[in-house]
Amino acid sequence: QVQLVESGGGLVQAGGSLSLSCSASGNIFSFNRMGWYRQAPGKQREWVATITRSGSTNYADSVKGRFTISRDSAKNTVNLQMNSLKPGDTAVYYCNAHLPGALYDSWGQGTQVTVAS
Repeated sequence: QVQLVESGGGLVQAGGSLSLSCSASGNIFSFNRMGWYRQAPGKQREWVATITRSGSTNYADSVKGRFTISRDSAKNTVNLQMNSLKPGDTAVYYCNAHLPGALYDSWGQGTQVTVAS
C-alpha cells in the first residue's frame, strides 16, 4: 500500500506564495501519475494539477500560470509551488498517486491552505 504525506500548508496573504510537498512511500517514479486536488468548505473536491511518469504536466484553468507542479528526485517528493495566491485558493490540498496495477488511487491526509484577503 502506498502512503502519501502532504506538508507546507499554512496561512498566507493574497498575492503571496506557498510551497506544498508530497512525500511518498517508495519511489515517486514508479507511479503512472501524481497530482494535487483541493477541497474548499461546501465545495466538491477539485483537480488542480498532475504530473505523469514521463514528466508531462497539466493544470486546471483556475491555477494556470500561478501554480507549478514538479518532482524532486533527491527528496522523492512531488511539489506544488503556488504563487499569486487568491482567497479562492483556500482549501485543503490533497496529494494523489496511481501505481500501475493498483486497484485504487492513493491519497494523502491533506494540508490546509488559507489565503487571507
